[in-house]
Amino acid sequence: MTVGTPDVTAVGTTTVLEVDGLNVEYVTGDVPVRACVDVSFSLRRGEILGVAGESGSGKSTLITALTRLQRPPAVTTGGQIVFHPRDGAAVDLVSLSDKQLRTLRWTSLSIVLQSAMDALNPVARLGAQFTDVLRAHDPRLSKQAAREEAVRLLGMVGISADRARSFPHEMSGGMRQRATIALALACRPELVVMDEPTTAVDVVMQRQILAQVLRLRAELGFAVVFVTHDLSLLLELADRIAIMYGGRIVEIGSAESIYRAPRHPYTRGLRDSFPPLSAPLRTLSGIPGSPPDLRRPPSGCAFHPRCPDRFTGCDEHLPLLTTVDGNDDGQVACHLHGGAS
Repeated sequence: MTVGTPDVTAVGTTTVLEVDGLNVEYVTGDVPVRACVDVSFSLRRGEILGVAGESGSGKSTLITALTRLQRPPAVTTGGQIVFHPRDGAAVDLVSLSDKQLRTLRWTSLSIVLQSAMDALNPVARLGAQFTDVLRAHDPRLSKQAAREEAVRLLGMVGISADRARSFPHEMSGGMRQRATIALALACRPELVVMDEPTTAVDVVMQRQILAQVLRLRAELGFAVVFVTHDLSLLLELADRIAIMYGGRIVEIGSAESIYRAPRHPYTRGLRDSFPPLSAPLRTLSGIPGSPPDLRRPPSGCAFHPRCPDRFTGCDEHLPLLTTVDGNDDGQVACHLHGGAS
């Protein structure tokens, strides 16, 4: 496992997204499932924020809430998602109507979904899907100009011009995934949310996709929220990483600090679950047990039933996300570092 060197020149000093106290519930039966609880973070312009955690930790619920794509029974029950466009006043995405959201999608905020085959229209040629998006957001654009722009966008992710006439089923998984990334960037958004975009591709194609994301971020200046269960991938890609467990962010910090000195026992368990590329042979230590049932979460710290460092009080008092070492970018919710509720 290696840690990449973040491109600090690509990260701006101004904020593009502020999430404050976000709560999302699945209202089913008598007991709602609290999938995201009091989630708060900020994202700078041009920054890549990775979000990692096991299945069921709340990652996918978080990104559908950020993009306002959740469907019933999922409901945002509290908090704010404030988007700061380059031109214009800040807006709270939670309070916008569907019509207002349509003006922001693709042009300011876009998403790359996990399954490219599901994201692309199976009965439309690839180029036609690009021209539809381009002309929908710029009606003045001629069909010929839109086709030329579609070819340029595909070339940007290494797809040849002749593939614009291909149907999705005629392309490889990696090519489809790169096409969805190009499609997300078609209208030059300021923020791109990526939901495990490398899950369905092999390791070689995964590396190519990550390299292209970094290159395009440096070239176009968009910020990224990159969600995955693979912490080792984020260590090479992200500027900062947020670790989710039981619907909450339990640690957030730079990729370097998450790798070199994780403060939360859960983060340490995730890190130690991956073998290093060059190090003495050692036995990998996973995390015992299973993630909590969000219908009936444990009292106190949700991780305490699985935690090797738990002590008296962990099962009674909820730890709050607290700044550590005076570093605003480093926060942890663990009684080992104070911050009890």
